[in-house]
Amino acid sequence: MKKILFLSLLFPTAAFAIDGVSVEAGNGMGTDMMRVGVQWDWHKRWFDNGAWHLGGYWDASVGEWRGHAQIGDNQNITDFGLTPVFRYERDSIYGFSPYVEAAVGFHLISRTYINADRKFSTAYQFGDHVGTGFRFGKNGRYDLEYRFQHLSNGSIKEPNQGINFNQIRFEYHF
Repeated sequence: MKKILFLSLLFPTAAFAIDGVSVEAGNGMGTDMMRVGVQWDWHKRWFDNGAWHLGGYWDASVGEWRGHAQIGDNQNITDFGLTPVFRYERDSIYGFSPYVEAAVGFHLISRTYINADRKFSTAYQFGDHVGTGFRFGKNGRYDLEYRFQHLSNGSIKEPNQGINFNQIRFEYHF
């Protein structure tokens, strides 16, 4: 997966041209997280009423979680994600476009526990999030967002403790 993301950064084609890159940081439940991602806009507008519209994008990410438990109980987890994101966005007003978004995606984690008390039982996780933010700058080039994200295995297997993150995300659009 890392090789695919790296190669797509080096050799983007017209069909897979990257529309944006992002970085996000957050924490929750005794765990810090950091992710980087690339985005592909769907270039679709639904329910367009002249002021607001529904659109979306694909978000591919790789990240690292770091636990904060007693010495010896911490684990780091690498997280690979692919998420279709739906965004309800206001058309730009003076270079400012507020939005809300929601998504459910797929994540693969490198370990099934982060701290001694947080176990996931499967490496496959669903990642859902809700967020609110705004695009700004020339042509809406910048994007700043708050997200609440929950990851769990959807009760595929027990235990299914899951984890919640509060995140701040910044994206640069090409």
